[in-house]
Amino acid sequence: MFVKRFDDCEEIIAIDNTILREILNPRHDRADLHLEYSIAHAIVRSGDSSSPHVLRTSSEVYYILEGTGVMHVDEESVEVGPLDTVYVPPSARQYIENIGNEDLKFLCIVYPSWRADDEELVD
Repeated sequence: MFVKRFDDCEEIIAIDNTILREILNPRHDRADLHLEYSIAHAIVRSGDSSSPHVLRTSSEVYYILEGTGVMHVDEESVEVGPLDTVYVPPSARQYIENIGNEDLKFLCIVYPSWRADDEELVD
């Protein structure tokens, strides 16, 4: 059994300006984890947004835990809130903005697992 505690995950400011904790990534955790995806916990503060970015070869799923936001994927924008799930295809321009008065918290599930060289900021 493999257990990773949230408090043991380093909190960073990601390239897209979200407050991020990588919860599980087989590229960084253990080679014997038979996973092809990664999971991260992200926070966008009230009034902030992530920076527009693309994952060139990976798809991503956002699962909203708390707060209210607007998810932007290419030319589409949709308001999202707790328990909403958003699919982002590979190479899609994406960002999320917090339109509420509390932190916007969500999980990011990336397939295949996230790699730094696959992510790029865009205008």
